This record gives sequence, C-alpha cells and structure tokens, in this order.
Amino acid sequence: MKVLVVGSGGREHALAWKLSQSERVDEIVVAPGNAGMTDVARVVAAPLSVDALLRLARDEAVDFTVVGPEAPLVDGIVDAFEDAGLRIFGPNAKAARLEGSKRFAKEFMARHGIPTAAFRSFRERAAAHAYLREVGAPIVVKDSALAAGKGVTVARSLPEAASAIDAVFERPGAEVVIEELLEGQEISLLVFTDGLAYRPMVLAQDYKQAHEGDVGPMTGGMGAVAPAALLSSAQQWQTMTRVVEPTLQALNADGIAYQGVLFIGLMMTEEGAKVLEFNVRFGDPETQAVLPLMDNDLLRVLESVADRRLARLELCWTGRKAACVVMAAPGYPGTYRKAIPITIPDDLGEDILVFHAGTGKVDGNLVSSGGRVLNVVATADRLEDAVRRAYEAADRIDFPGAILRRDIGGRLLTR
Repeated sequence: MKVLVVGSGGREHALAWKLSQSERVDEIVVAPGNAGMTDVARVVAAPLSVDALLRLARDEAVDFTVVGPEAPLVDGIVDAFEDAGLRIFGPNAKAARLEGSKRFAKEFMARHGIPTAAFRSFRERAAAHAYLREVGAPIVVKDSALAAGKGVTVARSLPEAASAIDAVFERPGAEVVIEELLEGQEISLLVFTDGLAYRPMVLAQDYKQAHEGDVGPMTGGMGAVAPAALLSSAQQWQTMTRVVEPTLQALNADGIAYQGVLFIGLMMTEEGAKVLEFNVRFGDPETQAVLPLMDNDLLRVLESVADRRLARLELCWTGRKAACVVMAAPGYPGTYRKAIPITIPDDLGEDILVFHAGTGKVDGNLVSSGGRVLNVVATADRLEDAVRRAYEAADRIDFPGAILRRDIGGRLLTR
C-alpha cells in the first residue's frame, strides 16, 4: 500500500515513522516534507493547497492519505478527496470548524453544556477593548482564526491584554475571543473517533510558552511528555462522561460526522475538567511523545476510523514513558535565523528518536529551515529517565544557538 502523509513538521515525521512499521505499507510519500524524513519516506516538494495535493495523490496512485496540519483540513481536503473517490484520514471541513474558528467552538460548547471558560467574541476592536475594561485582568485573548498554535495570550495585566487585542486586529476581518483564565494543570487528550465509537490515547502534557516556568510568548510547542499521570480513575471517568462523550454526541446532534483525531485541550480545575480548545488533528509536539508508546499498527487504526470500524479495535500501549524536547532556531518564536548547520551523532542510543520539523539541505549538508527545527524524543521505564536521556541526546547535537526549554516534564516530576 502507498500512503501519503501531508505536512512538513515533527508530527508528520513521527506519523511517517510509525506508519513505516506497518507490514502493509510498501511506500510512504510525504508532501511537502523536510530533509530529515528521507529515512522513512520519499519527500515530494508539493504545496499544501487542496488542489495540488489532490493532483499529487492521483499522480502517485496513493491508496491512503493521512493529513497532519490543520489548514488543509479547514480548507476541505477531506471533502475533495472523498468526492474524488480517494481514501483519507481526517475530519471534513464542517467538522474542522471546531479548530478553524475558536468562536464557533466556544459557541458549540456553550450550546451543548460542555464545560469551558466563560467567553465573549468580538469582530470590532473598540467593542473588545470596552469589554476588556469591564472584566479586567488576568484574562485570555485568542485569535479566533488559525494561528499555528501562537494565537493565544495569557494576559496578566490590562496593557498586555490590550496589546494582544490590537495584534489580532492588525489582520483585516479578524475576530477575537476573550475568555476567563482557568487555573490548574493543562492536559492534552487525543481521541480517535469514527463518529460512532471513540478510543482515547494516553494523556500528554505539552509546554507551549517559550521559556522555563511557563513564561514568555506562546509557541507551537517546546516539548511534551506522555503519559501524563495526572488523573485518578474517577477523574478519567468524569472526563470521558462529562467532556468526551457529550462532545461526540453534540457533534452528531448538529449533523457533524466527525472522523479522525479530536484533540481536546483540557484544564483540570477544582471544578473538574474544562475544555480550553479543540484541535481537529494530531497534536504537535504531543504526537512525537505519544506514538512511540503505541503498540498498534497505526495504519490499521487510521483505516478503522476512516471505514467506521473503530468499535472492533482496542488501542495497546507499551507501558513506557516518553519525553520530547524541541530544539528551536535562535530568535524563535520571533524572527529566527535559518540555514544554521546541524550535525546529529549516529550513536544517540536505541531509545532515542530525532523527528525533524524544520530542516533542509545545502550542498548535501543538514541545515535549519524553520523555527522549531528538531524534536528529540527518549523513551524509558520511568519519566525521570526519559526526560534525562532526551536532554542528554539534545546536548550532543551540534546546533549552534539552539533554543530549548530545560523544564520539559517538570510539572509532573515536581508533583
């Protein structure tokens, strides 16, 4: 079987790596990919437009497509492929609105009684500022549209919140969501669902802000650990029955046939789990920590979702722990340098994986080409060991000026 993986980041490298382990996969094509993916796939430099990807899938006679990033899903790639008779994994455009519009997602939750933070949305700058003066700070300001994980500001002061509002409205036609700040432990819950059955993955915890101690600007994610052993059995049951199942029931009630991964960002508050956001795809960098712990043939899992056979499948896990440390380019998440030479030793260890997110080649040599450049992942029987080994491996990679947080996993290890 020939499989197409859409995307170019560490998430897509992890997906291609896991799919390559399936006995049923003969070839993996990644578009547009990056220089580091050639260990498991053939990289094709195609644009991420729906039309270009559809042409590529037809030209390559692809049997099954897996979509990594959110933008093609919001743009309707699943609808286009299905209309063309091509098999694809991911939610359709109607379902992808859960991520494509934060206002839509918040109104969906409010309408169906799914626990979340109180909010208001605004299409006019003046109205947003007036509401901010009314509610004060701390407060959370979100760009309602897609923002590659960077459209959220946790504002501790009114000037910071006002600046965040102004930044959103720099784009014509913008919309802002302002919501109460929830306090607690943040958890990433990724769920496979075919619209009927669902299967949760192991819980993960990511580290979004740029600097140690969860301060600084939001990023696409500076690292993740899994499993995140934060919930008791009672809390897990409550999360499934009060969040996951009502969400899936609400989607069906609204006539939304959701097939794919539903990423639920949760805050564990004193009142229980509340939804911070929905994403309609595998998380990044959560996927890089979760997939190495999965014992299943990933292709069979994805096909069971696409074919609505998920009820017949159970997910199996290794019982080990994983830590993912992101190495970013100097200047990230602001203006960052590119074309920095990188050397990765061959002997990092059998339990070490390096998923490339922003790499290229110049004269045959590996260089940086993006903001988040490498994902260094270690697995071990204990989380402490996985974290330690991930940092040891990262420190052996020659990447001058690389930025990385030194407290990935710290929220769990200090509990």
